[in-house]
Amino acid sequence: MLATSIDLVSKYDYLSEKFKAAYKWLEEHDVKNMEDGKYVVMDGVFAMVQRYETIDFSEARFESHKEYFDIQYIADGKESFGMALVKDCKLNESVPDNDVYFYDTPAFFTQVNLKAGELIVVPPEEAHQPRVCYNSEKMTVVKVVVKVKI
Repeated sequence: MLATSIDLVSKYDYLSEKFKAAYKWLEEHDVKNMEDGKYVVMDGVFAMVQRYETIDFSEARFESHKEYFDIQYIADGKESFGMALVKDCKLNESVPDNDVYFYDTPAFFTQVNLKAGELIVVPPEEAHQPRVCYNSEKMTVVKVVVKVKI
C-alpha cells in the first residue's frame, strides 16, 4: 500500500535500490520472532523491530522525519495509522537530533488500518500517527519500522 498525494508520488523512486533492499529484508526475515532492536539492511537503510500496546487516538501524536522515509510493516496485530501532509500541520515540538518532528492533530487527515503482513511507506513530506488502536481495541503489535535515508 502506498498512500500519498499526486505531487509526491512521482517525486521519489519507491523502487530504488534502497527500497528494494528494505522490501526484500522484510520478506526474508521472520520479524515476528526476532528480538526487538536495530538491524542494518544496507548503507542508508536500517530496520527497527518493536513491540508495543496500541493506544487511544487521543494519546497518539502526528510526527514526521526530514532525513528518512518510514516503511512501517505490521508483523503481528492491527493498528490504525493517521496520515496528513506536513504542510497542513502545525509543528509543536522538534527533536532534530532524532530526526523527529511532532504536530498538533491536523483538521484534515486520512486514517489507514493495517493488519499483519501490510505496510505503509511514508515520505518526509507526510506526517503520520502510528500506534492507534484499531476499532478501539487495544492490542500488542509487532512492527518493523524500516528507515530509508533520502
